[in-house]
Amino acid sequence: MMTSDPIADMLTRIRNANTAKHDTVDVPSSKMKISIAEILLKEGYIKKYDVIDVDGIKTIHITLKYGADKNDKIITGLKRISKPGLRVYAGKDELPKVLGGLGIAIISTNKGVMTDKEARKENVGGEVLAFIW
Repeated sequence: MMTSDPIADMLTRIRNANTAKHDTVDVPSSKMKISIAEILLKEGYIKKYDVIDVDGIKTIHITLKYGADKNDKIITGLKRISKPGLRVYAGKDELPKVLGGLGIAIISTNKGVMTDKEARKENVGGEVLAFIW
């Protein structure tokens, strides 16, 4: 099945699996999705991810992270910002802060996909893909 917005599909799968308290979730793979999963891992929102090959189709196998018990969710919210119908860009001076710095914004820049904090450090702007908190 072809989706018009594969990043929104990935975020929705993670959100649904997190709400249903699943341990893992599988997402069709792409370079952009792998870099988003890498950011989620680096920022501590997921335990790990693996790129697996199922019948020649690459899939990202994401292991979700919870608190002491499964009622304590690490990811409390995911929101897609820039959509195919309405792209949202931010210059280096107007990069968004999520919940006053408690969450992260994922930015696609010309230096790769990075968080809003890294983009401020690198002094670059780009397309605001998603907010995660």
